[in-house]
Amino acid sequence: MENNPKRGTSGLTAAAVPIARRDFTVRLAELVIQLAAIIGAIAIGLGITDYFGSHRYVVAYLVSYAAFRFADLLMRDRAALGLDSARFARRMIYELPLLALFFGAPFERTFIYGGEAPRWLGTLGLLIELAGIWLVLGARIQREYFCPGGDHDSHRALIQSGLYRFIRHPIYNGEFLVMLGWPFEYGAPITLLIAAALGFVFVNQRIRREEADMLAEHGDAYAAYMRTTDRLIPNLW
Repeated sequence: MENNPKRGTSGLTAAAVPIARRDFTVRLAELVIQLAAIIGAIAIGLGITDYFGSHRYVVAYLVSYAAFRFADLLMRDRAALGLDSARFARRMIYELPLLALFFGAPFERTFIYGGEAPRWLGTLGLLIELAGIWLVLGARIQREYFCPGGDHDSHRALIQSGLYRFIRHPIYNGEFLVMLGWPFEYGAPITLLIAAALGFVFVNQRIRREEADMLAEHGDAYAAYMRTTDRLIPNLW
């Protein structure tokens, strides 16, 4: 399969641009639905809707998260040229555990412990989220704009520089950190432990599938890369 971006430009102009625009619209609608569902889940978990006015760290987390998802949407849109209804429904189903996370932390704080979480926990949660955002967007910039040979259409390119020099899956690492930052906002240890355990299982499954595909595509080159790097945490795992 060729990955030359100049291939068939005259034929792609009429077809690819409308498809790309439609894909962006669908993804934008998906983002709006997801953010609305997250706000609803938080409101249910808290039992109130005007809570955010007095909790600046929670608001800062949500604003950062919305900006992160929108930036991620724009970068994903460069590589995707279509999103059918079945795939859209599947992606929305995958968001259900995420909604449970956003519901669980405020519910745990409000109805189990009561009171407010220490301010330093909110600060720590925001810093963890921002670190995760930096990892995800930094890795996506590498993957979309600096792939060897200028291959912008394939997400299977073997990149070994920048963030990928230290870990093989910086995007998964960053997404994991973004999600783990949320329970810290509320000081919700039960939600944190459940989210960490389930997140580890799901991420590990995704990594196994992706690395099997990369080994099939790149063979010895990827095997050598695996021997010199760790999956998610440098010098640990």
